[in-house]
Amino acid sequence: MLVKTKAIVISSIKYQEKSLIVKCFTESDGLKSYFVQSAFSSKKSNQKIAYFQPLTLLEIEASHKNKGTLEHFKEIKLATAYQTINTDIIKSTIVIFLSEILHHSIQEEEKNESLFSFLETALLWLDTHEETSNFHIILLLEITKFLGFYPDTLQIENKHFEMKEGYFTPFLGTSCLSEHETFLFKKLIALKFDSDQKVFAGIERQILLKILLEYYSIHLDGFKKPKSLEVLKEIFS
Repeated sequence: MLVKTKAIVISSIKYQEKSLIVKCFTESDGLKSYFVQSAFSSKKSNQKIAYFQPLTLLEIEASHKNKGTLEHFKEIKLATAYQTINTDIIKSTIVIFLSEILHHSIQEEEKNESLFSFLETALLWLDTHEETSNFHIILLLEITKFLGFYPDTLQIENKHFEMKEGYFTPFLGTSCLSEHETFLFKKLIALKFDSDQKVFAGIERQILLKILLEYYSIHLDGFKKPKSLEVLKEIFS
């Protein structure tokens, strides 16, 4: 079946000398993996290697056989050419980190238009704003809405957050955040991308990142901490 859709590049792995296996999150069909033959050849002008950088926004025409095998692109073009993400070291590090997160978080081949729309909007926001210190932690929290484990905030006034059950409690259990950690977590829940970026000190941002990665690990089978985590910590230290 020939499909025209927007797609977000999640990862690309070199196969043999000249080819790639590219994993994309598509608007039409969710997660899809594609075989790109001769991706490193200048002759394939419509399948340039630059198209397959992490979290690039594409418009694709592809043949989807939906048999669990690798699919193939027919045509590819940029949906939006980033203005700053590829040249700003902080933004490009954030994008590499988030692509790893999504690689281990989005696991099912099914349409999720609301998640696609959210990610597309968020990436365009990142590309067009300068103050982005909290972007990655806000995004990690917001993605849990689409993955099914966003914190229950009905009793947010309580002093502790229970990580396994995902709600706030007055009691300090074995899988609860401390009072200070819960205080930081509540501040994060209240944030939007456009909120004051100086609301957290660097060490507080590190605490929240550690909390969020642990939260993902608890709620997603097979979740792995990104290899780029240490680089991200260096950037925001």
